[in-house]
Amino acid sequence: MTDPDETAFFAFMDTERSASPRTLANYQDALAAYRIWRAQGFTNWREAVTDDFRDYLFALMKRGFKRSTLRLRFAALRSFYKFLVLRRGLARSPVAEVQLPKPERGLPVVLSVAQIDDLLGIPLRCPPDKKAPAWLPLRDAAILELFYSCGLRIAELLALDVRDVDFLGDTVRVTGKGSKQRIVPVGGPAISAIQRYRQEAVVTSGPLFLSKRRTRITQQAVDQLLKKYLKHSAIPFAISPHKLRHTFATHMLDAGADLRSVQALLGHASLSTTQIYTHVTKERLKQAYDDAHPRA
Repeated sequence: MTDPDETAFFAFMDTERSASPRTLANYQDALAAYRIWRAQGFTNWREAVTDDFRDYLFALMKRGFKRSTLRLRFAALRSFYKFLVLRRGLARSPVAEVQLPKPERGLPVVLSVAQIDDLLGIPLRCPPDKKAPAWLPLRDAAILELFYSCGLRIAELLALDVRDVDFLGDTVRVTGKGSKQRIVPVGGPAISAIQRYRQEAVVTSGPLFLSKRRTRITQQAVDQLLKKYLKHSAIPFAISPHKLRHTFATHMLDAGADLRSVQALLGHASLSTTQIYTHVTKERLKQAYDDAHPRA
């Protein structure tokens, strides 16, 4: 028998919240998983108490579920009970006081200096595509140089116009999250790469990075060029604009940059977001110690 509260909740999620099919499926699975766990002890959602859900969380943790899975299941349960309180007359949510484990935060994967040097040189070493404009390898080289030089987000790079680059001051004006603008220094190799590309492609105004059809380049095109050049490298894992951003931040800290400066360069609103890179640096130092010290 279908529970009327569940029926009303999923209708609300579908019509009023416009939840994706994947979200609806995940939430349905989460509610069903709790009912199955309770088995004969389940009568209806309104009679459940906080200790029931604490017991459920403990059971899942004993079974070795990942924190991300636990949090996803309880996100569904919390949304469901929030709906019952706001729309279906339930007095309080029994899930609200359940303390969940903190989310796992894996360390970013970064490229070594040697890997970056290899990657940045590949566009100009690869055999050119005879069907593509002659300036395309120069564009790709400039994109990779700028990613690594400034640690830009993909959306920030795609939005750049020619006027955003100050070739005399060696800086770029970046529009980040929340339309906040920041001025980021650009290294000499990146400035030179952009100038060579602009000269060859005759890019004088408008979007900085052009597609083959001379429209603004898309994220899909950047993803494709990274996959293309990865095949010509010895890098043993997939690369993405965000990995290049991680690499920029980690290499800056490795070289002695202070955390506040890296925060400003990345455009992070909170210092805690930037601090993940200090953990990467510590891990790299520890690995270097373990590899080199005779009594490590």
